[in-house]
Amino acid sequence: MIERCGIGLAATFCALLTSGCYSVGPDFTPPDPLLPRASFFGRAQPQSAEERAAAPERAYFESAPGEAAWWKTFRDPTLTSLAGRVADANLDVLTATVRLGESRAQRGVTASAALPSVNGNASYQRELYSKNGILSLAGPNLNVPPISVWQTGFDASWELDIWGHVRRQVESADAQIEASEYQRRDLLVTALAELARDYVDLRGAQAQIAIVNDNLKSASEILELTRTRAAKGLTSGLDVENAAALVESIRAELPSLENQVEVDINAISLILDEGPGALKSELTRAKPIPPTPPRAPLGVPSELARRRPDIRAAEAQLHAATADVGVAVADFYPSVKLNGNIELNALDLKNLWKGSSLQYQFGPSVELPIFEGGRLKSTLDLRANQQQEAAINYHKTVLQAWHDVVNALNAFSSEQRRRDSLKAAVEHSREALSLSRVRYTNGVADFITVLDAQRTLLASQQQLAQSTTSVSTDLIQLYKALGGGWEQTFPNEPPQPVAAALSLE
Repeated sequence: MIERCGIGLAATFCALLTSGCYSVGPDFTPPDPLLPRASFFGRAQPQSAEERAAAPERAYFESAPGEAAWWKTFRDPTLTSLAGRVADANLDVLTATVRLGESRAQRGVTASAALPSVNGNASYQRELYSKNGILSLAGPNLNVPPISVWQTGFDASWELDIWGHVRRQVESADAQIEASEYQRRDLLVTALAELARDYVDLRGAQAQIAIVNDNLKSASEILELTRTRAAKGLTSGLDVENAAALVESIRAELPSLENQVEVDINAISLILDEGPGALKSELTRAKPIPPTPPRAPLGVPSELARRRPDIRAAEAQLHAATADVGVAVADFYPSVKLNGNIELNALDLKNLWKGSSLQYQFGPSVELPIFEGGRLKSTLDLRANQQQEAAINYHKTVLQAWHDVVNALNAFSSEQRRRDSLKAAVEHSREALSLSRVRYTNGVADFITVLDAQRTLLASQQQLAQSTTSVSTDLIQLYKALGGGWEQTFPNEPPQPVAAALSLE
């Protein structure tokens, strides 16, 4: 009866303690990213209808966010196919997926401290006491034979989380999981943007190869024309040599461009975990540079903190650092444990399972830190400084994101204007070459005029191809700066741990 009353009082004591539990230390409050709430990132509203009519191919901006799979706005099936493989194939993303699994496993380890621990035990010992030891005090005639000790049972221990020490640790672990999730998403955004840039660069290099081949054909025709005129005595051998030099200088452009094609194909292969040249059959055939969509979504600046995974990851890291401060504060408070032990103990195996062999211990214990040599205070100072560091990192991440968007937006807008001018320059250069060839054929103009016109056309066409490539890559950079999409779910789930796969648990 007395024993039952003691157990009941201990249970009541436990209930009273757990009902009054609370978490010490600061509670996390999501920080204000301090982003503007205007519709556009420091820019005027879209241009007027007259300006749009003057440059119909230019992309304009809208405040509504677009589809999550932003690469589909380029309307390029090959790019869409390649982008669809990144999440499953990219090694950086797969590494981040494993790290996410590590964070979740670590959370399980941390959370286990909130539950009682129970351990079973069993032992057998054969003991012989020394006659020259403590038995010698009883006299020289005392003789104790060897004995056997059989023992089995279990012990339990449970630390009551009165001050929230474990709860703050679990809160920090949950925040670390969230940070890992957004770090994985950030790596996916980076990999998708890099793949799209490499793909656009590839199409740009192929477009320049086509331009060089067209100019090489034109220059070869001019060379044949000068040879014909020289054979008739209408021009000198100097014009023939200049025309031949032009042909060779244009042909010299091809090797570097062909090498760039190989480099871009290999870069895409690396992103998709393929060996060098593995995607040659898929990408060698030239296709146009992916055009930009007529409208580029920007969204509201204040929503940037929700869309950018690096900002979300920095916020989660700040949350984890704040929870760690609570863990350090809880270390200053006393810890209360409930300990228990139940055993069967006998000197003979046949008596081990009898009720008379039962013995047990049960009771609470309290541990209060009195002197730790400054360890607890230094740990609290460390966690507080780490929290400040995480807050500064969050602010810097938001500010960097804002700069990224504005810089990408300016680059995209200015490159579109440059492309408009280069298109006009190409048309003028093409007409100038046509007129100069006619005038040269008719003997009105000298050959230098034709050479200059051919070189000018080639340069203008190459610059236009480069600018067209830059417009698309600048838009890709803008999409990346905006968060790389607005998807709320991730396409992959972490792979099953090896231990689970082998049924080790």
